[in-house]
Parts: sequence; C-alpha cells; structure tokens
Amino acid sequence: MDLQDAIRMTKNFEGLRLKPYRCPAGKLTIGYGRNLEDVGITPEEADYLFTNDYNNAIANLKALLVANGIKYEDVHKDVFYALTDMMFNMGYDRLSKFKKLLYELKNGSYEGVAREMKNSKWYTQVGDRSKKLLTIIKNVI
Repeated sequence: MDLQDAIRMTKNFEGLRLKPYRCPAGKLTIGYGRNLEDVGITPEEADYLFTNDYNNAIANLKALLVANGIKYEDVHKDVFYALTDMMFNMGYDRLSKFKKLLYELKNGSYEGVAREMKNSKWYTQVGDRSKKLLTIIKNVI
C-alpha cells in the first residue's frame, strides 16, 4: 500500500458528507470526517469557502436580475456590489422577494432602491451592514 491507497482507504471509511452531521462521538463534522468542533478550519480554507460563496452570490444576483428583466451591465457597479452583499447575506430566495426593490432597480431609480432597502425587515435585522450598504447606494444617487 502507498500513500494514495491509504488516503483512498481512509476516505472510504469516513465517507463524504457535504452537510454538517454529528459523528458517533457527537462532534459536529463535515466532509471526510473533519471535526469542526475540535479542529475547525484554517484561514486559507475559510478564504476558499468565502470565494466560492461570493462567486455564487454574483452568479445568483445576475440570474435574479435577468429573471426580472434587468441587464446587470446597466446597474451601477457600486449598486451591483451592494446587492451582491445582500445576496451573499440572504440568498436568492429571500432577495427575490424584494419585488419593489427589483422594480425600482429595473426603472433605474436608485433612490427607490435605497427606500426599499430601508423599509425592509432585513434593514433592521443586520444592523450596521444595512446602513453601510444604504450609504453606498445613496452615494451613487
């Protein structure tokens, strides 16, 4: 047996689980037996996961805009990045419920986008994050 055989054997024993689960010892675990409670993840792994998630947020935002008849190329880049942060924070399903915000965006009204952000439950839930994003939108107006 060589190293690659040993790796395959251990992976086979552990099995791959893409969502967190409790191992027989009760530890929160993911992947091929990664004990999140005792081992956690490295900063490099966190950056890798973040990059994947952020790129997914961009792709999901583009899809949401297209689904609402909005060309993402027409959205001011700062507004696009503020909305990307919202997508990252909330996900597609929740952000897609911001119908009035999307309507205002489609009509090119960043004032309306800002108003709809501020009038949402999300605005009060995320604290300083929403205030900073609102400032970004208002600076474009």
